[in-house]
Amino acid sequence: MIQVENLRKEFKKTIKDPGVLGSLKALFHPHNEKVVAVDDISFEVPEGEILGFIGPNGAGKSTVIKMLTGILTPTAGKCTINGKNPTEDRKNYVKEIGVVFGQRTQLWWDLPLRETYGVLKEIYEVPEDKYKKRMAFLNEVLDLESFITSPVRTLSLGQRMRADIAASLLHSPKVLFLDEPTIGLDVVVKDNIRNAIEYINKQEKTTVILTTHDLSDIELLSKRIVMIDKGKNVFDGTISDLKARYGQMRELHFDTETNNVADVLAYKEHFGFVDEDISVETDGTAVKVRFNSAIVPVSDMLSYTLGKININDISVRDADIEEIIRRLYKQEG
Repeated sequence: MIQVENLRKEFKKTIKDPGVLGSLKALFHPHNEKVVAVDDISFEVPEGEILGFIGPNGAGKSTVIKMLTGILTPTAGKCTINGKNPTEDRKNYVKEIGVVFGQRTQLWWDLPLRETYGVLKEIYEVPEDKYKKRMAFLNEVLDLESFITSPVRTLSLGQRMRADIAASLLHSPKVLFLDEPTIGLDVVVKDNIRNAIEYINKQEKTTVILTTHDLSDIELLSKRIVMIDKGKNVFDGTISDLKARYGQMRELHFDTETNNVADVLAYKEHFGFVDEDISVETDGTAVKVRFNSAIVPVSDMLSYTLGKININDISVRDADIEEIIRRLYKQEG
């Protein structure tokens, strides 16, 4: 469905010396510097997959999405989506994609939501019978009925996000681009949005590219992720692959009445950990020890801990995906 081959995007940046003279010089004799925002990125997405597309701020995610949606033209490389080039065949291409930007809306601010959908129906040339069926489906999945007659400006953030997702799906796109679809939402609304995305993906085999900083979205919706940093691919695989390759961090959770746990256990001194490979957090009698099991096996950590202090209950857990990705970015940096 989506093929991205050696995608590259360069921008020109004007370098200006400080002060008024620097501004004048830049005006008449500008010195331009080439900035590479995306550098030789390749990946494929089969039909019906939900791909998590992630990276830190400034990694190039938004630039890639803008090229995939046809907003920007690549400097080199190419991308084809359902056999179409996003920039060369833009008029036909946009009829096959839906786009949702979490911090922007495609809805008309002062129009009632129902009228907004009516306008989009005409823009996308959706026949009346298909429009009625589509709206019935979207209302069922996203629960729009309670606010569909309200002006967009009066909607809550959660309502507006559901309305935006419905707008992006009105013309039954084959590919859906979601940029931070749950940003700023409370837990209940996030779950509703995730359930709707998952349902639409399963029911209609809609291919989804999900860009988010909320890694819970990724774990709950995606089996595979593409991770970029500084404009380059740094990982492409399943979440289980990611955990297998970079998930050496483990967590010991236990309850104890011992005071000054960190001093009593002295993990760093005993095992020779450096700061980034060990941390101890306490909350009353509850203790969490995060450690790198590639350096010290879990069995050794358990044996040492149980031998030093009295423990009421203890468990070992994998570190969450956020910790794994944080360590991966640190390695790449």
